[in-house]
Amino acid sequence: MASATPATAHPEEASAPAPAAAAGAGPEEASAGPAVDADGIVRSNYDEVVESFDDMGLREELLRGIYAYGFERPSAIQKRAIVPITKGRDTIAQAQSGTGKTGTFAISILQKIDVDDQSCQALVLAPTRELAQQIKTVMVAIGDYMKVKIHACVGGTAVREDIGILREGVHVVVGTPGRVYDMMHRNVLRLNKLKLFVLDEADQMLDRGFKEQIYEIFACGLPKEMQVALFSATMPSEALDLT
Repeated sequence: MASATPATAHPEEASAPAPAAAAGAGPEEASAGPAVDADGIVRSNYDEVVESFDDMGLREELLRGIYAYGFERPSAIQKRAIVPITKGRDTIAQAQSGTGKTGTFAISILQKIDVDDQSCQALVLAPTRELAQQIKTVMVAIGDYMKVKIHACVGGTAVREDIGILREGVHVVVGTPGRVYDMMHRNVLRLNKLKLFVLDEADQMLDRGFKEQIYEIFACGLPKEMQVALFSATMPSEALDLT
């Protein structure tokens, strides 16, 4: 992953710590790594703030889904992180739950995928199956006006069902590390056309001991040009190591 650039929310927009987005260098650029202070707070190096969904260059059917879902204006983290992700920049975003971070990467993913290509183009890893299911629900709702196929690949469900759905083709997989790795190991989940890899709640991933499984997924031959977006409430050095 390319190194990243943060943008801290104004005090009136954010809780503590303030949402921040660190956008990495583009394909032909280089930049310094994200700055993190002694309290583990990312210091923003990305200054662009987009106040309206209409000004983010999003496709029309996605905008319809955003407003139908009930979003009226972007939250602090959405103002700072959606655009750099849709522009193809690796991004580190620090925000607490309830600040709109799921909407941030859901909108970004839905903007980037090619619905005419049935390959898996985005992978979201979450620490729990409950969170993975919630993310899927949000993405399905926002993508309601798009012909997008999203599958939750989590433990506690029938492996045979996962295999059948993945073989039919899906655009987005949201899952937990163990089941996702299993489907990759079985050569059912093929990620040769993966555009965006999102790690949600990266700090919880580490707390739950998923670090090695995440490294194993990365080691399975993911595309070199793949983009990475990391979301976390806190930013311990181990979380940054995942990138």
